[in-house]
Amino acid sequence: MNPQSRIYVAGHRGLVGSAIVRRLQRGGHMQLITRTHKELDLTDAVATEALFASEQPTHVFLAAAKVGGIVANNTLPAEFIRDNLAIQTHVIHAAWKAGVQRLLFLGSSCIYPKLAPQPMREKDLLTGPLEPTNRPYALAKIAGIEMCWSYNRQYGTRYLAAMPTNLYGPGDNYHPTHSHVIPALLRKFHEAHTGGEPVVTVWGSGTPRREFLYSDDMADACVHLMSLPDERYQALLGSDESVSGRFEPPLVNIGVGEDLTIAELAAQVAAVVGYTGRIDYDSSKPDGTPRKLMDVSRLAQAGWHASTGLDVGLRQAYADFKASLQA
Repeated sequence: MNPQSRIYVAGHRGLVGSAIVRRLQRGGHMQLITRTHKELDLTDAVATEALFASEQPTHVFLAAAKVGGIVANNTLPAEFIRDNLAIQTHVIHAAWKAGVQRLLFLGSSCIYPKLAPQPMREKDLLTGPLEPTNRPYALAKIAGIEMCWSYNRQYGTRYLAAMPTNLYGPGDNYHPTHSHVIPALLRKFHEAHTGGEPVVTVWGSGTPRREFLYSDDMADACVHLMSLPDERYQALLGSDESVSGRFEPPLVNIGVGEDLTIAELAAQVAAVVGYTGRIDYDSSKPDGTPRKLMDVSRLAQAGWHASTGLDVGLRQAYADFKASLQA
């Protein structure tokens, strides 16, 4: 991938896609192809193929997806599996028809089994039951990995799947119930602080451990992977299991390699916001997976490490949240 490459970023307005666009622009990539949902519904196969036929991208970042936290996943399971399967199927197939050179399919750490060994390695995929609260989304993303793998095997494409850990940063969704944990906590503690509330109640027991990656770091990792020389990039595409006898999906974890409890996270968010009241935990609400720590050794071997600490990232995310209130 070079500055002359024609790069389609699917989902460029979301947390992931917007960070990738910023990173590409900083790197001098000017031939970026983007479409809003109003301009192009990726659940429409005909419209998706028409975009690829007319724009002829050489590289694709597939960041478009229906995403959300535990509440959204529990409330809208049919939409999470239906929309995500449709989006990724149409984009991956259209990319093959248009002769795209490289495609990076973005997913999530929730693809791994609920009780996967920690830290979770790429080869832990499909080794156990998933967390029920986000199984529809996870199954869709697993299908996307398999689709990349299958197209590589049958058609000789070079499609890679990247699974980021929990993300946060500029352009996040701060919806009070349909957002992920960091934006939800930022909003909750901000409202409690400005409203003078003496107690903030956080969902769950506070004991699950989570890993968090700043979105701009994630984007830098994605661009790094897509810019690798052919030999190093090819090495990440796994193998044909029917030939090699090894389970090696075209999959790379993207994370920081360390985690903390939700209670520790809540305390950090409260400190960033300036909230000094009491923090309670509602253990009647679901915790989700007990722990989700990524093994990032493959990414490290590819030459990339995260650079934004959680303390710095939280302050930048809080500034973004406050700016969103003025928009």
